[in-house]
Amino acid sequence: MQFTQPLVYGTLIKRYKRFLADIELENGKILTVHCPNTGTMLSCSDPGSPVCLSKSDNPKRKYPFTLEMVQANNTWIGVNTAKTNKLVVEAITEGQIDEFTGFTALKTEVKVSDHSRLDLRVTKEEEITYVEIKNCSLAIEGCAQFPDAVTQRGTKHLHELEKLAKEGFGACIFFLVQRMDADRFTPATHIDQEYSKTLHHAAQNGVQILVYQADVTPEGINVVRSLPYSLG
Repeated sequence: MQFTQPLVYGTLIKRYKRFLADIELENGKILTVHCPNTGTMLSCSDPGSPVCLSKSDNPKRKYPFTLEMVQANNTWIGVNTAKTNKLVVEAITEGQIDEFTGFTALKTEVKVSDHSRLDLRVTKEEEITYVEIKNCSLAIEGCAQFPDAVTQRGTKHLHELEKLAKEGFGACIFFLVQRMDADRFTPATHIDQEYSKTLHHAAQNGVQILVYQADVTPEGINVVRSLPYSLG
């Protein structure tokens, strides 16, 4: 995924109210920007961090600029979770996800129950696999971890996947690590023990775990390789 317009550089002053951040541009101007990330952005939201912003062409937007990436530990980290699903769909379409090469159909935002949707349904000949995608921006000592905050919704998605696996469908939880300073993945048990426990149980009952890493730069974001994982 390449950015169609050059990103704007700045420095993070603070992130607040969950979806807002104050940024100082290189010319000294202070902007309030949209921060499309529901997590805590632990390890990538320190004041003083370099950031990159995109600017919307929509004149009706209250905050025209969007926080796209933050630099920490000398690496750019993708924090715009609105792009995560698009990145994975693009990678599948371009044959970068080995487990889904040769797919014959792909549908996004699939309803699986009266109260739940999952991100993707991938069809390969007669096999149907349901996929839920999670953005991973947290890394500790080279280990990517998810979640960065307690996520009851994420745990609910794992239960949905496990139910589908028991019904005979393919079921997959897909973690996209949007930073290059990690070489492995594990659930963040110290942050959300229930999610970690549910992930263990789901994996034991037919839910596939995929972890892929994206190279994040101000020019574009591209899925580049799979990562090994451990459930602890």
